[in-house]
Amino acid sequence: MNRLLKQINIGAISVFMMFSMFAHAAELPDFTKLVEKASPAVVNISTEQMVMTKTAAEGNGPQMGPNSQELNEFFRHFFGQQPFNGGESQAPQERERSSLGSGFIISADGYILTNNHVIDGADVIHVRLNDRREYTAKVIGTDSRTDLALLKIDAKDLPTVKMGDSDKLKAGQWVLAIGSPFGFDYTVTAGVVSATGRNLPSDNYVPFIQTDVAINPGNSGGPLFDLDGEVVGINSQIYTRSGGFMGVSFAIPSKVAMSVVDQLKANGKVSRAWLGVLIQDVNNDLAESFGLKRPHGALISRVMPDSPAQKAGLKSGDIILAFDGNNINHSGELPYIVGQMKSGDSVDVDIFRDGKDKTITLSLESRPDNQQTQAQKKQDENRLGMVVADVPVELAKRLDIEGGVIVKKVIGGTASRNGLAQGDVITMLNGQAIKDADDFSAIAKQVPDNRSVPMRVIRDGYPMFIPFKITK
Repeated sequence: MNRLLKQINIGAISVFMMFSMFAHAAELPDFTKLVEKASPAVVNISTEQMVMTKTAAEGNGPQMGPNSQELNEFFRHFFGQQPFNGGESQAPQERERSSLGSGFIISADGYILTNNHVIDGADVIHVRLNDRREYTAKVIGTDSRTDLALLKIDAKDLPTVKMGDSDKLKAGQWVLAIGSPFGFDYTVTAGVVSATGRNLPSDNYVPFIQTDVAINPGNSGGPLFDLDGEVVGINSQIYTRSGGFMGVSFAIPSKVAMSVVDQLKANGKVSRAWLGVLIQDVNNDLAESFGLKRPHGALISRVMPDSPAQKAGLKSGDIILAFDGNNINHSGELPYIVGQMKSGDSVDVDIFRDGKDKTITLSLESRPDNQQTQAQKKQDENRLGMVVADVPVELAKRLDIEGGVIVKKVIGGTASRNGLAQGDVITMLNGQAIKDADDFSAIAKQVPDNRSVPMRVIRDGYPMFIPFKITK
């Protein structure tokens, strides 16, 4: 009898364990339908970029001029190296095409969202769709602060993703990524949200979503989906000590991304409000020294001259506890809050000063380092394939010139194809004398694509004209 009861008990326990296992398995998500529906809107992004190596070009370069030793001494001081060496020049050897990242289609007429670092510096951007069609993409706008880029391909009736609300994400929720790690297209990985609102030291404008979803090189710019099949993030970076995935990855929240997309579509740039302070975290020792009951807030270490903060009376040593009604627990939260606001917005700032709470009202302004100017300079550099600067006064005297620009760096593309090199001084383009770097940029914009125009260059003390053609 006892033996029979023991067998019955064992059987009952086995059945219970089986049902428990089935119940647990039933709780695990099945991603198959989500992947089938979402994959057509995910794209592979690759770029073409000029690869340059130094080659001897006997007889191609100019002969050494009468002031060559003096000029080379100057160039060695200015650049840290000697640019000319008996006719040796830099020339492009080949074009490199490699799978760099992922992206996803946000509108049926061809708008694609990806990371800025995926396409940064590219001469040509290729987009391959799920059905293997390939397109050349145009850059509508980029935002380096959030690491986002908006591309456009000439196509219609494309499959699109549905954007979700990243604010609703909670730690522990299942999420899924689709991308091209190491060039393996449409690879699916899944995991859970580890944390939200994660601030990283180098990216103060993004409250990242932290997950344990496997992300590797090639996943960058790809979508992060929730179980409803909606995009809640853009996979951006990982934490690693080995160069590979270590269980910690970060995604840009969809709310941040779509705010950037709206501005890039409308203006090709992102405008943000400016407060004008340098801040740091408040640790326990600082809190005690300032008389705070607990460590929180953003400690102002410096107030910029003529900034909204200075005009409103904020001072170094003030601790910002709340900004426009948003409590500041860590200093990294403040830049994102300010960045979401617009120039002209009036806000209340709650601070702790001299052991007392105080509220100051201020009016935000646009950043003085106009982002449009910076973005335009970057676009000009990419189009021309070089970085230029005003000719230093000392060099201008030695060359007996007024104005012009000096080539500080050859990135590739147009500049390389036309034989320009670091240290070249450009004094005229398309018949127009060049005053400075801004003037050069303005003149270069007027140069038509795919047509040679004369460019006057001084190389090693000798002036010459070369044909300059900007090719797409």
